[in-house]
Amino acid sequence: MIRDEDIIRIREPRLRLWERCYLPQVLRGLWTALRHVLSRKLTVTYPERRRKTYLPRHRGLHRLNKDPLGRVKCVACFLCPTICPARCIHVVGAPAPWPDREKYPVRFDIDELRCIYCGMCEEVCPVDAIELTPIFEMVGLSRAEMIFDKEKLLAIYEATRDIKPMKDPKIVGYTVDNPCSKPARSRGGPAPLRATGFGMPGAAPLTPPPGPGRDAP
Repeated sequence: MIRDEDIIRIREPRLRLWERCYLPQVLRGLWTALRHVLSRKLTVTYPERRRKTYLPRHRGLHRLNKDPLGRVKCVACFLCPTICPARCIHVVGAPAPWPDREKYPVRFDIDELRCIYCGMCEEVCPVDAIELTPIFEMVGLSRAEMIFDKEKLLAIYEATRDIKPMKDPKIVGYTVDNPCSKPARSRGGPAPLRATGFGMPGAAPLTPPPGPGRDAP
């Protein structure tokens, strides 16, 4: 039973004559349009011209980071596929061949077409193994080309390590605790991806992962 004192009554405000003519709203809209007409344009003739800077918080193409020893940082904890709202991450773990961790991923696939780029996989990762780069140019001729496996994600790390330096968190119990020198952050924007092979200048072309069933919806 709802008490009368718990009921909130909302009454429609009475508009004055000036407000009922909607002239203030019309003038405000015209002023907004005029302000954008006279302001500095942000449009560039892409792809002939590209932005020289990027927003650090931009979430684009994924990559798998490596530790100072050149090994994949992922420990196959399965937190990223668990937290992913789009269910676009598939990880297969196995006992690690190194004594400093229990597991490592033998398979790490991300469906870039299904991903919504929310960044939750990046936030939940306990070892900062997965990151979203500022790369936004992704082109593929088939669905299989847009499913990035572990080798392709590691190759993206090699191609973008100067664009977005890897974080160096303190993680107890792993050899990645050792501080490593961070590369200098580049002032320029990310290099474009080649449409045919998802490669980048200075890096080997990234080829689609082989295997049956990759074109399944």
